[in-house]
Amino acid sequence: MPKFEKKKINLALQGGGAHGAFSWGVLDRLLEDDRFEIAAVTGASAGAMNAVALADGLCSCCPEEARTTLRRFWEGVCEAARASPLKRTPFDAFFGGWSLDHSPAYLWMDMLSRVASPYELNPLNINPLRDLVKDLIDFERVRKSGLKLFLSATNVETGRTKVFSNDVVGVDHVMASACLPFMFQAVEIDGAPYWDGGYMGNPPLWPLFDHSPADDVVIIQINPLTRPGKPDTAREIQNRLNEITFNASLLRELRAVDFVTRLLEEGRLEGTGYRRVFVHMIEDEKTLSALGASSKLNAERAFIDMLFMKGRAAAERWIGAHYDAVGERSSIDIRMLFQGEEDALDGYRINRVAEFSRMRRA
Repeated sequence: MPKFEKKKINLALQGGGAHGAFSWGVLDRLLEDDRFEIAAVTGASAGAMNAVALADGLCSCCPEEARTTLRRFWEGVCEAARASPLKRTPFDAFFGGWSLDHSPAYLWMDMLSRVASPYELNPLNINPLRDLVKDLIDFERVRKSGLKLFLSATNVETGRTKVFSNDVVGVDHVMASACLPFMFQAVEIDGAPYWDGGYMGNPPLWPLFDHSPADDVVIIQINPLTRPGKPDTAREIQNRLNEITFNASLLRELRAVDFVTRLLEEGRLEGTGYRRVFVHMIEDEKTLSALGASSKLNAERAFIDMLFMKGRAAAERWIGAHYDAVGERSSIDIRMLFQGEEDALDGYRINRVAEFSRMRRA
């Protein structure tokens, strides 16, 4: 019997292509620490792939097996990438950059994707990642895993988020969650077409509030929330636009969490069944904001290993600084994320009150 009670946490894994190797590093470090118990995980895109690998490995309740499964998956990604034409040029490699911005294959693919769809460019819908996920992940184990699993995809027809849980998840659901519409054909499930879950839920938090006994949500953030400076090239503009788009749904849910927290603090939700949720975030904006959008398609072993080590280091820092907060309080100030909006809203309220007072006096 353990001499201490493990701290239960929920994990929220963002999508971001090869940058998901950062999340792998975080997961590896968290699994190494036997003071934590992962109760549930939600993921989108690359986060969905990490999530199913985690669920597969934890089916036997063995963190070491989960670490091995995650490593096998990312090693498989690197092995599959060896045959890909999407590689850095010697110029990029010499100067230490990780982007594919000068790769002829990447530039050609990027240009074609703007004038032709994957139904024209890839009529057979070939996706090496699908074969990798199918070969490496045992979905029977995933469905039997005690870890609650939630994967998001975007319904193309309705524009709404669809969340798939353990009892139904299979390779199609993972590929739907990771389906970038400029690269792959929509994945059809039960007659409905789906695109990448990151567009509408990157990742969705609400399933954790409804279906997990743990009160702590640890977000592994791989899309920078802030990026100082004004993008002025076409590639920089597109990159920042993608970051804003893929963070929008998460910010909406965090705003809702803060709103409910305020009502709980004011005692206005007593007896309603709402509970206090503690939010944490593991990130490395300095490293990830320095990487261009094209690096999300770079699966070279050196790059994946670098991101893995950065993820482990970020998790190490978070554990050292915020372990005691788990189960007690949030370790990020959600309200500060929306400080500018709150200031503007407070100003609006003040102006409306002043206007109403003048009308009453008149």
